[in-house]
Amino acid sequence: MTDKEYKELSIKEFTRAAKVYETDDAGVYRMCRKDYPDVLEELEKEEFTDLLDCGCGTAPMLTLLQKKYPEKHYTGIDLTPEMIEVAKAKKMPGVNLVVGDCENLPFKENSFDVVICCQSFHHYPNVQRFFDSVHRVLRPGGRLILRDMTAKSAATRWFMNHVEMPLINLAGHGDVHVYGIDEVRELCRKAGLVLEKGEKRGFFRLHCVIRKPA
Repeated sequence: MTDKEYKELSIKEFTRAAKVYETDDAGVYRMCRKDYPDVLEELEKEEFTDLLDCGCGTAPMLTLLQKKYPEKHYTGIDLTPEMIEVAKAKKMPGVNLVVGDCENLPFKENSFDVVICCQSFHHYPNVQRFFDSVHRVLRPGGRLILRDMTAKSAATRWFMNHVEMPLINLAGHGDVHVYGIDEVRELCRKAGLVLEKGEKRGFFRLHCVIRKPA
C-alpha cells in the first residue's frame, strides 16, 4: 500500500473507534491503558513544562496528566479529526488539540520539554520523518517517551509484519510495522537523537526513553 492508503485506513479505523475509545466497549483499544502507568513513571523523573502527545486519540493520557499536573501546558495531535473532536469536548484548560500528521509536526523548533507517543507510531508509514520531526520540536535535553507494540524475537516480529498486519489491513486497520529496539536505535541515530532506554516489557510492549542532546 502507499503511504496515503495507510493513513486513510488509520483515519477510517479511528473515526469508527472515537466514540467508544475510552469506554468499556473499546475492545482491543482498552490495552492502551496498560501504557499509562509506565509513561507517568518516566514523566515523574524530570521536571517539564510543555508536553506534546503524538497520536493522542481522544486524549485519555492528557486527561490524566491535566488532572495530576494542572499547571503544565499540553498539546495533543492526531491524524483523525473525530478523535480530536471528542477530545475537545472535554474542554480541558491548558490543553491545545490539533488535527495533524505526526510525520510532519506543525510546531516551532524547540517547543516542548517532552514528547510522548503511545501505541501510535506503528501506524506511521515514514517513521524516520517522525523521529526527525520530534528532534526539531524538542528542546535541547528534552525527551521522547515511546510506547508501542513489539515482540522479543525477530522471527515473531517478522510474522507480525508480514502475515498478521496484511490480514489486519484487510480488516480495515491502518497498521504498518512493529519495531525492535535495534531498529529504534538506528532511527534515533539518523535523527540526531539518543536512545537512553530501550526495553521489551510485558503485553508485547516496547518501552523507550529517547533524548535530544543538550
